[in-house]
Amino acid sequence: MSDTAATGGASDFIRDMVRRDIEQGTFGGRVQTRFPPEPNGYLHIGHAKAVVANFGIAEDFGGVCNLRLDDTNPGTEETEYVDAIVDDIAWLGYRPGVVVHASSYFAELYGWAEHLVGRGLAYVDDQDAATISEQKGGFGRPGIDSPYRDRSVAENLELLRRMRAGDFPDGSRCLRARIDMQAENMWLRDPVMYRIRHAYHHNTGDEWCIYPTYDWAHGQSDAIEGVTHSLCSLEFESHRPLYDWFLAHLPLDGPAPKQKEFARLELTHTITSKRRLRTLVEDGVVSGWDDPRMPTLRGLRRRGYPAAAIRDFCTATGNTRNNSVKAIEELESYVRRELNRTALRRMAVLRPLKLTITNWPTDSDGRPIVEQLDLVNNPEDPGAGSRPVAFTGQLYIEREDFAEVPQPKFFRLAPGREVRLRGGYFVTCTDVVRDAEGRVVEVLATYDPDSRGGSAPDGRKIKATLHWVSAAHALDVRVALYGRLFCAPVPGERTGEPLDDLNPDSLEVITDVKAEASLAAVAPGEVVQFERLGYFAKDSVSSTLFHRTVGLRDEWANIQKRAS
Repeated sequence: MSDTAATGGASDFIRDMVRRDIEQGTFGGRVQTRFPPEPNGYLHIGHAKAVVANFGIAEDFGGVCNLRLDDTNPGTEETEYVDAIVDDIAWLGYRPGVVVHASSYFAELYGWAEHLVGRGLAYVDDQDAATISEQKGGFGRPGIDSPYRDRSVAENLELLRRMRAGDFPDGSRCLRARIDMQAENMWLRDPVMYRIRHAYHHNTGDEWCIYPTYDWAHGQSDAIEGVTHSLCSLEFESHRPLYDWFLAHLPLDGPAPKQKEFARLELTHTITSKRRLRTLVEDGVVSGWDDPRMPTLRGLRRRGYPAAAIRDFCTATGNTRNNSVKAIEELESYVRRELNRTALRRMAVLRPLKLTITNWPTDSDGRPIVEQLDLVNNPEDPGAGSRPVAFTGQLYIEREDFAEVPQPKFFRLAPGREVRLRGGYFVTCTDVVRDAEGRVVEVLATYDPDSRGGSAPDGRKIKATLHWVSAAHALDVRVALYGRLFCAPVPGERTGEPLDDLNPDSLEVITDVKAEASLAAVAPGEVVQFERLGYFAKDSVSSTLFHRTVGLRDEWANIQKRAS
């Protein structure tokens, strides 16, 4: 192990703990973490923080991070979600040491359950879930012992084995740890370890009809795998005494893993509740789990968010002890920064207005001459080279780039005004053509032949540069523009129900977009910059649909300026 790997590069309270453990030889110098999602849905941006923390810390210290599917609830988990989780982690750029299932440990977990029963530390309870919950009491309210708490070891073992054999119906019995019904920590008030569920499991089939709870499966799975540091989000901090209690009463082969908690990642204008996200999908508010407005990694990926930007953002967010809500504009700033460095530049006109250059030269047959301009692919990357773009006397420009009666500080095209066409020529508006309703449908202009490339010999200054597309070479595409899925920065803060703050105008699809011909060669999922408009990702299915990833304006920078 190198010195850098042994000490880790970054510093936070979790990495400081790991360094101390390495120095003290707590785990023989080993560092092993795990990312343990339940396969009952798709990973979202909040999960990305946990992925980056677990894999990043293992990597920093020369260790390993496993992916463990926490599949202990057969009614909600599916192979579809398992496959998606594995794929999403690979897309984020991480390779697990191994991919395992908590359900693969069911036999060992059951054996340990019998061990606790044999020591008088667990018992079978015949009460229903509602009664058990009521008897637990609450903060400031004492718990009530179950009437079955003092069953003999022999009777508990017999009943547990019959539960395992399938002799009892769902919900008729459960196995509980025998700890302390008066404990201040509610998780220590005889928690349930097993419940009866006659349900098919995606990994074990019909082999089991009793399934472990999260608290019984989690720490023990960590121990079976040899995890050294079990990193969780802050809501599991109150579970830690139970995590430690179980491990302290089991015959482990090595030192017990340590659980440590860090703050979750929450974003403004975003929800990460799987239940509510599922509602959005099932009610048709969004097109699916990969809808580009969704905070799922599938949705962000389809929208064009680079994995590197998500990793950098989560790393910069850091591991802290206090929950907070990060501005979504900050994440977008990381996305924009990465795409500015990597995305090729192209031109597209979202709301086209025809521009005819009346003095453009023609050939002997009266057809407009076609020039090939050489335009840079990415000014941030000299190695990206350039591309040929056709320029003719018939072009499209953005409708909003022309005004018959310009307002103050409007420097774009207007009657009698000269502008620069990106990489092309200076043009001056001379007239307009109207339709029967008087609407401007075409702008007439002349060009300066000596201004090729966007500069003039006399050095005159032009205040506006417009993008354009050759009409004869235009590619017809569609563009999806996205607003915030939720209007409120904290959805549900006002009414208590986040879905009350849905933005009814979060999607606009423009169908008559004109784009330069080279967009036909853009690969599915690839992101390009539409000059002056933003970054757009080609859809993974439709060859003519582009999703706007982010605009060009860095809203986070403006927020920071106002804050200072």
